[in-house]
Amino acid sequence: MTMPRTIDSVYKIRNRWKSIIQPWEELDWSLFIACVALTVFGGIMIRSVGLNQGLIDWWRHWVTGGVGLILAILIARCRYEMLIQWKWIIYILINLSLISVRLIGTTALGAQRWINIAGFHIQPSEFAKVGVIITLAALLQARTSPSLGDMLKMLVVVSVPWALVLSEPNLGTSLVFGAITMGMLYWGNVNPGWLILLISPIISAVLNNIYLPIWVFWVIGMGLIGWRALPWPWLSTPIAVAINVVSGHVGHIFWNLLQDYQKTRFTGFLDPEKDPLGSGYHLIQSRIAIGSGGIHGRGLFHGSQTQLNFIPEQHTDFIFSAIGEELGFIGCIAVLVLFWFICLRLVIIAQTAKDNFGSLLAIGMLSMLVFQVFVNIGMNIGLAPVTGIPLPFLSYGNASLLSNFIALGLVESVANHRQRLKF
Repeated sequence: MTMPRTIDSVYKIRNRWKSIIQPWEELDWSLFIACVALTVFGGIMIRSVGLNQGLIDWWRHWVTGGVGLILAILIARCRYEMLIQWKWIIYILINLSLISVRLIGTTALGAQRWINIAGFHIQPSEFAKVGVIITLAALLQARTSPSLGDMLKMLVVVSVPWALVLSEPNLGTSLVFGAITMGMLYWGNVNPGWLILLISPIISAVLNNIYLPIWVFWVIGMGLIGWRALPWPWLSTPIAVAINVVSGHVGHIFWNLLQDYQKTRFTGFLDPEKDPLGSGYHLIQSRIAIGSGGIHGRGLFHGSQTQLNFIPEQHTDFIFSAIGEELGFIGCIAVLVLFWFICLRLVIIAQTAKDNFGSLLAIGMLSMLVFQVFVNIGMNIGLAPVTGIPLPFLSYGNASLLSNFIALGLVESVANHRQRLKF
């Protein structure tokens, strides 16, 4: 009589354990491990940067990462489809939070971006990125082939939080909004020609100031794209050409109105030696640090540029320079491989999601991650201007790290609730 009871108790224990692990059995654990590994590594590098800078709260990076990881696991258990019904509430909340920054926000480094809540400085613009991803995904998921009018409506929706972030001023995060929007619109099957025409005025303004013949070919090319992509080509093509012509001349006029020091801020990364003690200082010191690391690096906690505080804001925007100096080429490649792996997993989740909404959520995080990695590492090695964009999971910043883990939790929810294959 004891054997059946023993077997029955074993089955009960097994079923109870299965009910506990069942909600997370389809999680992409490799994606979780890669993000956690970057967070742990980021804490180590922030500790190295802060040894001689008086940064005694480097451990907060790990604490915030732990809180974010718990949030991500809890979010992964919930069904992400419910967010479709909450899209406008989420959209209103992110806009109200951005408006509150203008009313009660604190100012630091010449920008008003933070809200002080119980001693904690919260940056709503970081969480607004996740809110925009949810809102755009909910709007795009019901349209298999969005029309030009649909695209314009979505741009209007995104323009409100984008304008609020830009007015803080926060150029870096506003650029991230643009990257998220472009990536999700492309994945949402919006005509690529429309997307090219959408960004063409900005490119036209830049080319007009760089090399006039290239600008002429660009304007002609936009006319051809307008002819192929836009409705009523006899009307829309001249409009597309006119917008690019006007944008080029307006950009040239505004450029000439700028002071020399303002021009240097935009072009300093092209020749930082022109202002080695001003706009080019960060870039020069960062390149020296990365170059001095060589193949193997100078050793953890032994980088001269890092430990002697030659690079301002190294624990945030220029954390990659510390990696390059102290861990060398091998350390930099290891970080890039981890980011590549994360992007690969996000693409796989987007391709295997059970619906368009889940797929778009994954692409939204992918667009946000890729843009921030490219711009941040680009400015560390002198290929992009300094814009104040942090390196995901590595740079110090509680709001940025939490928003990344919340986005990760949403993507893991997509992975966790995919259609299960049964044979």
